[in-house]
Amino acid sequence: MIDFQELQEGLQDPHIFKAFFLAGGPGSGKSFVVRKTTGGTGLRIVNSDDIFEKYLKDAGFDMDMRTKKAERETNDREVMRQKAKTITTKKTKNYVEGRIGLIIDGTGKEYDKIVKQSIELKQLGYDTYMIFVNTSLDVAIARNADRERSVPDSVAVASWKDVQANMGKFSQHFRQNLIIVDNNENIKDDGTLFNSVMKQIKSLLKNKVNSPRAREWIMQQMKTRGITRKPKGW
Repeated sequence: MIDFQELQEGLQDPHIFKAFFLAGGPGSGKSFVVRKTTGGTGLRIVNSDDIFEKYLKDAGFDMDMRTKKAERETNDREVMRQKAKTITTKKTKNYVEGRIGLIIDGTGKEYDKIVKQSIELKQLGYDTYMIFVNTSLDVAIARNADRERSVPDSVAVASWKDVQANMGKFSQHFRQNLIIVDNNENIKDDGTLFNSVMKQIKSLLKNKVNSPRAREWIMQQMKTRGITRKPKGW
């Protein structure tokens, strides 16, 4: 269960019942984009890769998955990956129990899985959104090669194709709640792009909580905890 303090903070957080999914293959720069554009929002980032990479570093494993050494470590890596996913799932469950705002970081290659999560969150009263960070295949491959944890080109290409194939379907599911970011240029110092994305995110976050199920949950939590101040966003 999520602790009382975090739950109480969640009730007064203006961005409860908001969930953003990230989509973009290796080298898309999606994690970099979201760090630059969602700071200060109070949204909790859920990303099993962060935990997985820590396990790899702690074990002294090669971060470059294209090497022969990395190939020999494949089985042990998979154990670590599954452990990281298990921990992330538990963390996400705790956040959702508190209806806390989320950023769910993934590649976007598993359309059915993402839509299933989105529907489940909507059934709890969440508004769901997607930030789709898009690049050309050439850019994705070049950036993947420069990443600390690079994957083989074949994996990067397959992931890129899977994500691209899902763009139209994501557009149908998320509709006006989809933000597409063109990240083909080097955006590390491009304040213009960041400002544009931030404005779109803040505009979506300003939407009031209108789901009857969300409002019912909030009222019940306020009553249970003796809270009289209404949450922001009402």
